[in-house]
Amino acid sequence: MRAFIALELPQDFEADVAVLARQLQAQVRGRFMRRDTYHVTLAFLGEIDEAAARQVVDAMDLACGGAPAIQLVPDGLGTFGRPHDATLWLGLRLTPELDALASAVRDQLDVAGVGYDQKAFRPHITLARRAALPRRPLDGLMFPAPATACRVTLFKSVLSQEGATYKALYRAALGG
Repeated sequence: MRAFIALELPQDFEADVAVLARQLQAQVRGRFMRRDTYHVTLAFLGEIDEAAARQVVDAMDLACGGAPAIQLVPDGLGTFGRPHDATLWLGLRLTPELDALASAVRDQLDVAGVGYDQKAFRPHITLARRAALPRRPLDGLMFPAPATACRVTLFKSVLSQEGATYKALYRAALGG
């Protein structure tokens, strides 16, 4: 199964991200993500089997046990790729707590021998794919207020022509 570990967004924050995405849709062409796909990836695992999934659950428990809830602070928009075919995302401030959580998850995966994408952690929420950005500034955008995230989730990702669908397989609580 194709899987990843992510920080789930609080519902109010997720709703505010959806408002921002609707504002962007009026100014940017692209394939905008569904609200139920918003998350902050901590580690992309790729294809794993059931045995590896059990190891991932153990790694998550070790990494999240005693970890504080995470403050999500929007930090502007960014892109991966070319301006006429980009992935558009909402960046989040890399707080010491968020950095420590991502590092702890990745460290525990290393200890368990579970592979993951080694790209540097860059906290963001993907808003659109295949986005064509205008040459003018984006106006009138309302960014979400900071919020606190309390759950780290192992997601199964199923790809189809309509896009990805994510199913939560396991959740670990943050903040005691």
